Amino acid sequence: MHPRLAEDREELPKLLRDVQRHAASLLASLDERDVVPSPPVPPPTPLPARGVGLKATLEEFAERWEPTLSASAGPRYLGFVTGGATPAALAGDWLTSTWDLNAFSSLDGAGQHLERETITWLRGLFGLSDRHHGTFVSGATMSTTVGLATAREWLGERKGVSPAEDGVGALGPVRVLSGAAHSSVSKALSVLGVGRTALVPVDTLPGREAVDIAALERALREHQADGPCLVIANAGTVNTADFDDVLAICALRERYDFWLHVDAAFGAFAALSPDHAHLVDGLDAADSVCVDLHKWLNVPYDSAVQFTRRRDLQTAVFQNAAAYLGPLGDTPDTAHLTPENSHRLRAIAAWFTLRAYGRDGHREIVERSIACARTLGDAVDAMPELRLLAPVHLNVACFTLAEEPTAERLTALTDLLAAEVFLTPTVLDGVPALRAAFSNWRTDEPDIHRIITALQKALHKLQPS
Repeated sequence: MHPRLAEDREELPKLLRDVQRHAASLLASLDERDVVPSPPVPPPTPLPARGVGLKATLEEFAERWEPTLSASAGPRYLGFVTGGATPAALAGDWLTSTWDLNAFSSLDGAGQHLERETITWLRGLFGLSDRHHGTFVSGATMSTTVGLATAREWLGERKGVSPAEDGVGALGPVRVLSGAAHSSVSKALSVLGVGRTALVPVDTLPGREAVDIAALERALREHQADGPCLVIANAGTVNTADFDDVLAICALRERYDFWLHVDAAFGAFAALSPDHAHLVDGLDAADSVCVDLHKWLNVPYDSAVQFTRRRDLQTAVFQNAAAYLGPLGDTPDTAHLTPENSHRLRAIAAWFTLRAYGRDGHREIVERSIACARTLGDAVDAMPELRLLAPVHLNVACFTLAEEPTAERLTALTDLLAAEVFLTPTVLDGVPALRAAFSNWRTDEPDIHRIITALQKALHKLQPS
């Protein structure tokens, strides 16, 4: 064994304690760290021929790279609908790496059974019935890709072909209808060979990102000559956390044939709040559902789940034939359910946080996030220099400058705010804007007051062009 490896193996208990102390110190500093730091990125260095061991590597990482990293795990990072990692989720993630299990085959221990138990808990959390089968994937983009790959096979079933076997060309024209589709939908359609131009934008309601049901029906009627369509509904849009009326969309199935995929990457968590659960009414009727766990469940990144009613079609797409893999059977291994063969046992972190805090604990996180978003929205509404672009439907406040709302001025504003809060730049109805998305378990009322104060000071410094 290489001497450095042997030395680290012998010292591993002490070295892990060093890492634990370093991690605890880092987490304790999140409230005071600059959210987006300003130090320059260190220049790259060549890989050394001789390693320095774990202790020296930790010291170098802390000195060279940590000062440049954003505090995205902290309470005032409000970009990209980014959650943190609850204490239990962090512990579960450490154990995931410790066990280093590849949960792709039931031949190898009980990892898949742990995944299935966790999926059952999540299904209940979101109000889905046992007709929905779930699979862990890396993120919302992969969840959408798996859902639409299954939908593509459904289109083939309707037309008497199998895209998985015969290629996507066997389908003929494909139409995908959506009011405000997330950018990952176009990426998925590109990967799946359906093509980005298959996505047909449908009018949304005035002043909303929710699809106009009458316009959707017109689009379905217009394209029915091409055969069945795919419809993508939103349960929480990225700009304003708006929701499509899924029940009304489902009612259109009485007259039109389509697969319904619901992008509920973070909006599915509205089910935990009694005051907002109505927003996801009809979710169980969807054919496939995307939920991103490293958003509002607050588990570390690289964790999402994909639900579908048609696991048979999912396995038709992703089945993997090899002598060392078992048959599909009634309960397929995950090797037959996603593009990945190998994947870490992502379920451990989710299992830990669900078991540690239960439905009630995660409901509190959701409702506190919503309250924070509304407090910020009210504060923005009260500032003459700012303009709220949409009501705060859930956990997102979208706003812009009242005067000269140019991308350049908004960039200058975010630069002035960078040490205190990170907001995502966006565009809504052609207007450059900023988006504050609340989903981190750490964010609380004092953070909101700090953010509001930072906004007021930054606006005072921002000069008109």
